[in-house]
Amino acid sequence: METHDLNGNGLNASRIGLGTWAIGGWMWGGTDEAESIRTIQGAPDKGVNLIDTAPVYGFGRSEEIVGKAVAEARMRDQVVLATKCALEWDDKGGVQRNASKKRVLKEADDSLRRLRTDVIDLLQVHWPDPTVDVRETAEAMAQLKEAGKIRAVGVSNFSPEQMDAFQEVVAIDVAQNPYNLFERDIDHDVLPWAEKHDTRLLAYGALCRGLLSGRMHADRQFPGDDLRNNDPKFAQPRFDQYLAAVQALDAFAQEHYDKHVLDLAIRWLLDQYEHAFALWGARTPDQLDAVANVPGWHLDETARAEIQAMVDRHVTDPVGPEFMAPPSRED
Repeated sequence: METHDLNGNGLNASRIGLGTWAIGGWMWGGTDEAESIRTIQGAPDKGVNLIDTAPVYGFGRSEEIVGKAVAEARMRDQVVLATKCALEWDDKGGVQRNASKKRVLKEADDSLRRLRTDVIDLLQVHWPDPTVDVRETAEAMAQLKEAGKIRAVGVSNFSPEQMDAFQEVVAIDVAQNPYNLFERDIDHDVLPWAEKHDTRLLAYGALCRGLLSGRMHADRQFPGDDLRNNDPKFAQPRFDQYLAAVQALDAFAQEHYDKHVLDLAIRWLLDQYEHAFALWGARTPDQLDAVANVPGWHLDETARAEIQAMVDRHVTDPVGPEFMAPPSRED
């Protein structure tokens, strides 16, 4: 597995990280704790040592499962733990942004307890909060780093302007944003900013909520509170457009590389930027098996241009990931 330093100070992580939103169950139709623990504990054996979670994933459940898995296997020194802060929720499951200094400091302590660790390798501000000066949030992160509670500072879903203001207080090691073959908005702002500042990019939604796994079909149904029930990509007529693109990409991957669309999607992302990391969502051990198909090959400029042309040809009514944004307290 390819590895890369996460913050320029020796925090070495696999370029593919285990995303654990689904492990929390919330918005993914529930969770199986035993299967989730096996998935987490088996990740290092497959070369994946970066584990990304958040308090809001299952309202603490994902962090608790990650903490339990790591502690029971005594593997804390084998993994890089990344989590987030600055979202809050109520008893009815309502979620909103809160990036106040008080909230960030409290969440960090709660995460340390749930993760059963004395230091978080990477803490990321989950969403910018328009009701709080970004410098106040940055001050909280700087305080946590100075106290030794976190090793690296990250932001998620921030604009370049917000990151500029944040960096007046503390340096940003990692920017986490949605990025995949179907969602490329950051090509025009966040990615150039990251390149300019030598900032690591941690891409979430690398497989576009499973669309790029190659396992979706037109009559696929999603149970319970699964977020894909509200994702416009999974609603007709767009769903057929995206499925057609996936089919074309899979044929291209097989013909030129003896790979599949899932392998192609991750390889494409990692080749877009030398400091990029891709989050790979999984909640069963077998869902990480294909990680082995990503290292050892690359896409050249010609291949990337052909890939983009295929996407443009089939997806005539594209839509982004905006539906996932939580409300702010002023909404």
